[in-house]
Amino acid sequence: MGSSVVTPEAVLEMLMNDGTIDALRLKIINQLKANEELKNNTLTMVEQSKVLNTPGAEKQTKRELFDALRWELETPVLEKASKAVWELILDDNGLGKEISETVEKVFCQLSGQGPPLFPTNIDAQPQIEKEKDNLDSSLKSKKRSYGEISMQGRENEVVDGSGSSPSLPEGSVVVPSNVQT
Repeated sequence: MGSSVVTPEAVLEMLMNDGTIDALRLKIINQLKANEELKNNTLTMVEQSKVLNTPGAEKQTKRELFDALRWELETPVLEKASKAVWELILDDNGLGKEISETVEKVFCQLSGQGPPLFPTNIDAQPQIEKEKDNLDSSLKSKKRSYGEISMQGRENEVVDGSGSSPSLPEGSVVVPSNVQT
């Protein structure tokens, strides 16, 4: 079999270029939007906010209230959303399994190895292909290669409000719990 070394960057670049990352991102967003617990929790946080329950709040403009609410609630709301995203990504039976299988399939393609170790979900793969096709037409002009993105440096990095990067440390690899190392 193939003995070439496949880097995580090569796998990521292939997933980015073929639209898989965009399709998975869309699935995550849609599942977050459908998460009633997250919606209800956010609504409760707003209703109980100090900003809205301070005397004189009704005299403030909508913009002032919005800015104050954002200042008060942005970090805790984003922390809960981030936790919900990680739960989706690491789910062994849902989206997490789909991500693991997709990454493994690409790794096997790049390394020249045989079929993936995990049997593919026959129902999920056509759905990913359909979503990639739908996104391809609208995202062709927006796609950048992994090299282009990494060259931008840290200037466009998203932080979680604590000043630290939400990504894994450099060189870290996420291994699904069902893979023996």
